[in-house]
This record gives sequence, structure tokens and C-alpha cells, in this order.
Amino acid sequence: MTRTQVTGGLVITAAEEIHADVLIEGGRIAALAVPGTQTWTAERTIDATGKYVIPGGVDAHTHMELPFGGTFASDTFETGTRAAAWGGTTTIIDFAVQTVGRSLREGLDAWHAKADGQCAIDYGFHMIMSDVNERSLKEMDWLVAEGLTSFKLFTAYPGVFFSDDGQILRAMQRAASNGGMIMMHAENGLAIDVLVEQALQRGETDPRYHGEVRKALLEAEATHRVIKLAQVAGAPVYVVHVSAQEAVAELARARDEGLPVFGETCPQYLFLSTDNLAEPDFEGAKYVCSTPLRPEEHQAALWRGLRTNDLQVVSTDHCPFCFVGQKELGRGDFSKIPNGLPGVENRMDLLHQAVLDGHISRRRWIDIACAAPARMFGLYGKKGTIAPGADADMVIYDPAAEQVMSAETHHMNVDYSAYEGKRVTGRVETVLSRGELVIDQHEFVGRAGHGAYLARGTSQYLG
Repeated sequence: MTRTQVTGGLVITAAEEIHADVLIEGGRIAALAVPGTQTWTAERTIDATGKYVIPGGVDAHTHMELPFGGTFASDTFETGTRAAAWGGTTTIIDFAVQTVGRSLREGLDAWHAKADGQCAIDYGFHMIMSDVNERSLKEMDWLVAEGLTSFKLFTAYPGVFFSDDGQILRAMQRAASNGGMIMMHAENGLAIDVLVEQALQRGETDPRYHGEVRKALLEAEATHRVIKLAQVAGAPVYVVHVSAQEAVAELARARDEGLPVFGETCPQYLFLSTDNLAEPDFEGAKYVCSTPLRPEEHQAALWRGLRTNDLQVVSTDHCPFCFVGQKELGRGDFSKIPNGLPGVENRMDLLHQAVLDGHISRRRWIDIACAAPARMFGLYGKKGTIAPGADADMVIYDPAAEQVMSAETHHMNVDYSAYEGKRVTGRVETVLSRGELVIDQHEFVGRAGHGAYLARGTSQYLG
């Protein structure tokens, strides 16, 4: 493997910003040194003068090839991980799905079969538990021991992924004993289904009604409920894709009480709103996801939560469906629009723009996009930082380059961009994954099969 040095850049981690040269050897970071003080030699030199040198992004919430509503997410593990690399992300954690009546192991094996030999960057899995019973609870112990240490349950989607409070409590109790992390999609799905039915009976079929029936109060109620269930179980809980200011308030209150409660939000909730869902001629279908986009006034609470650490992580919930032929399944009935947005390629750039806009600091950018997700899911030290011994997952980032986000130029396998026409400053120039070039001066030089499966430790936020 080529011995590489990265010279002249500003190294930014969650902890510090330093001008340093970085030496890469054997796929790992071997040393950092003040420029001009090191005496090492290398076969390859990457000049990062005037650029940032940052850890590769860790996207802890993606759905490649997810079956949903009679179709599949349009990105495969090959196309999706390639797009992630273009956007400066070098690790994803996707979701394997247990089918009701089947074992966790069967679901995990199915996702390994999808991803094996296909990924351009490293990847891990969480496990979606659709069927909590004595067998699946025992399997949780086995999977934690093997390095799959996080399990997602839903208070939403009755008849598909929904778990009742008793099932959630049992899973949380098991996690309390085996060290796993329970992830919760927190919306009151039973109540939402009533509101969906009533809206359709009134003839309210357009995409904007998706946001109107999935009430912020029903996200807040479910968030409060899963926090209390976790408290009863003595378990940590991680609430995914937080979108409502009322839900942020529930997380903040619990964290003020010292509870091991964590929250994630996504770029779509920080940059988009119900105005997008209301776009005419069914264009709003492009923005249908759950939890839904909220009115713009919710964004301030999300940014504040990120600054105060009441929200720790920004992931994408990348789950793309093409507008033509997929989102169109819901013409005349918003409840049939496949839920999900593309974004795995946009996250690092959007968050850098947030730095320029004054929402967060540079180090907080790296924390919420790299370090915190790595810590949350047992990868920190290997991923999420630039330090001796860490995997050489690094991005040379040009903070001054300007770009316009567009479906014409992105690399995700989807026919629209959720951020079409948005101008941002900052662009990925070069990406290394375990010391190997994946993006070299805006050219993809990686390959399917380079990405390795990651067995993970338990959450490093827990004692």
C-alpha cells in the first residue's frame, strides 16, 4: 500500500483545528506533524494548501435498496456508496430489516448479500426489529456480541414496522442488559392512520396533506413516550430524524434530567419545509418523507438543539425514490407516495454552508457529521477523527469553491435533487478511504468492493 502524506492543510477535528501534515501508512494515520518539522518520506504527496483536511463523514442512517410501498429505494449499495464518497462520506450505517415471522439473522443475511462486494466505502448495519418475541430478543444478544449493536423500532407504520409499547419495553430491557442501543422512529402511527383516513375521505389527496396529518404533536407525544419507556427499562434511547421543535423540547428535558437520551436530525429538516411539500403539480411528492418536513419556524429549534448538544448527530435518512414511476405511485392518494428523500451526497456540503451562515462552528460541523455518529455507534477512534491509529478516512475540502446542487450533476441514482438550484460554498476535492483514493481531484477512482463491513462496539457515549 502506498505511503502517503497530506501536506499544507488545516486539519479540523471535533476537538481542534491545527495546521499539520498527515502521514498515512498501511491504511491508517501514522503521524501528524507541524509543517516543516517532519522528516518522513512518502511515495505520494497530496497538497492540501489552502484547504481543510477533515475526517471522512459518518452517515449513521441510510436505506439503500429498501423495499417500501411496493417499490425499492433507487440507490443500490454500489451507487449509493459511490455518491456518499462524492459528498465526503466514507462510512455509512444502513438498516437490515427483519421480516415479520422471520429471524433477525435472516434479515441480516439478506442485507449482507445486497452489500457484499458492492460498496465503495466502509459500511455497517443497524437491525430493524419488526417482530419482537422471545426468539428475536435472544438474537439481540448474539448480534451485539458479533458487533451489530443497535436496533431500530417504530411507533409508526402499523401493519408494517409498528411495535406496541410492550414490545418496545421488552427490547429496551434487553438492550439494557446486553449494551445495545435502541433507535426509535417516534411518531404516533395509530393516530396518524386515523388522520390519514379522514383526510382522504375529505378529498385531501395532495402531497402537502402528508405533512398536515403527521402532526408535530404526535411526534412529540411518541418521543415523550419512548423516553419514559427507556427510563423504565434503564436503557439508552436514540430518536431518529427529529423534525419538530416540540420533540426537541422532550429530548432537552430528558437530557437535563441526566438521562441517556440522544437525538438525530437530518439536512431536510434544517433546510427544507412544508413550503416544498406544497409545491404545485404534484412536485411536492419529491419531499414526502417521515417524519415529515415542518413549517420553517421549526428550523431554529433544530439548529439550537445542535448547538446545545440536545441533538448530537446529523444523518441523512437517505432513501431515494425517483419522481417518475415511484413517487408518482401516490398521485391521487398522498398515503401511497413512497416515503424518503435523497441526500447522502449533500450532507457535508450543506452543513459546511451552515458554518458560513453562522448556525454552527467548524468543529461542530465535524462533530455532528463525523465524530458524534462514530461515537454513538461504537466506531470512534477508528472512524470520525484524524489521529494516529485511526483509519485513514480523510477528505481534502475546498472551503472556497462554489457549487450549485442539481440532479444534472449529482451522483445519486435518482431523477431529482431535493436541493435543486441551491448555491453553496465548499466542495469535496479528494477523498481517501483507509488510505486509498476514492475521489481524486473531483474524479471517481474508487471501486465497488473496496468498502469493508464494520463490526462495531457498543455506544461510546455510555459508561
